[in-house]
Amino acid sequence: MFDNLSERLSKTVKNLSGQGRLTEKNIKDALREVRMALLEADVALPVVKEFIEQVKQRAIGQEVIGSLTPGEALIKVVRDELTELMGAESNELNLNVPAPMVILMAGLQGAGKTTTVGKLARWLMERHKKSVMVTSCDIYRPAAIQQLETVAADVGANFFASETTQKPVKIAKNALKQARLDFIDVLIIDTAGRLHIDEEMMGEIKALHKAVEATETLFVVDSMTGQDAAKTAKAFNDALDLTGVILTKVDGDARGGAALSVRHITGKPIKFLGIGEKTDALEVFHPDRIASRIIGQGDVLSLIEEVERKVDQKEADKLAKKLKKGKGFDFEDFRTQLIQMKSMGGVSSLMDKMPGLEQIPEQAKSQLNDQEITRMEAIINSMTPHERRLPMVIKGSRKKRIANGSGTQIQDVNRLLKQFTQMQKMVKKVSKKGGMGNMMRGLKNKSMPGKRRR
Repeated sequence: MFDNLSERLSKTVKNLSGQGRLTEKNIKDALREVRMALLEADVALPVVKEFIEQVKQRAIGQEVIGSLTPGEALIKVVRDELTELMGAESNELNLNVPAPMVILMAGLQGAGKTTTVGKLARWLMERHKKSVMVTSCDIYRPAAIQQLETVAADVGANFFASETTQKPVKIAKNALKQARLDFIDVLIIDTAGRLHIDEEMMGEIKALHKAVEATETLFVVDSMTGQDAAKTAKAFNDALDLTGVILTKVDGDARGGAALSVRHITGKPIKFLGIGEKTDALEVFHPDRIASRIIGQGDVLSLIEEVERKVDQKEADKLAKKLKKGKGFDFEDFRTQLIQMKSMGGVSSLMDKMPGLEQIPEQAKSQLNDQEITRMEAIINSMTPHERRLPMVIKGSRKKRIANGSGTQIQDVNRLLKQFTQMQKMVKKVSKKGGMGNMMRGLKNKSMPGKRRR
């Protein structure tokens, strides 16, 4: 996410911070680079102009040139202005309303609206312990209703059945009535998408909005369409008052233009990011954290929250007790760590949030991928229980057998053994310092000095 933009911006800011003294000239030269980076990221031109002007005013003022550490001061200005551009603070859903709260989901065809309904239902059930019902008012697209039924079953949400012969407003009213009878907390209504915005589509959604008195009207848009995403959201908002935007397919968007343009053009907050195909791949949009990612400072808070939420605490405690007793870290433990990493969205998701990523050599980055995790797991699975417990017994003939069994080469087995030895050393250090919990707490304090976690 934001790979190209992040690389350009972090390089430009780093070059400036390496200079002992900042002048108006070198700040202007740097901002020219920033401007080009934003335009290449498909950020809307009015947004780029305003952003550059704001940064320039603050940078050329005493805030940066008069600072004892001008490089660091400039980084802070860029980060603050990026945060402001995207909305300053995160805007979560308004859940403080009488049940059932109604969420109306709208968007064009192909934006991933129905999948996002499922992701949002799961997010509400897991994070807020809400009971959720979903229904489809899309009577036009073949199999749209069946698709939502499948998605609802996958996440464990209640599904209110509808028919293509029914009117959308009638479906919505019946679903709301049933949600009340079943004491449901949240009703999510999936509306029909179109290939483009038209009067018929707008009229239908307006009628649905009025019929169910939706608390939230969310526009789902494909982030890969760049500034067109912001323009589409604006056209929709002009016809119907949105409460927020959900950007989908963000994991495939290396530019980031939509994220930087939507708030400025529509005046509406981005509430969530869709970051993958799985039903748990939905993140609350935190402008400050995204700004940190964009300038290469990572997003430690989101990383810690993800670890706290997704790491199996029983397994973590089991490993901690084992290490306390003086028993070493073995391949069984290593495999458990790999499985947990996969459950957190894989290497790409973790690397996206790690600070200082731009300092890792490209060759090392290329070796850190989800395919490599799968290969490692296959090699460990080809070991006997004895070999997993005592890796030092893995010599010549055993290596050959493990490589054949996992469909890999002996070099791959050797590389894994080397990586495992490094992992053993790291685990030993972490356990001496009070375990992963202490390490994470230390990271959290470093990442947000003097600031409480939201």
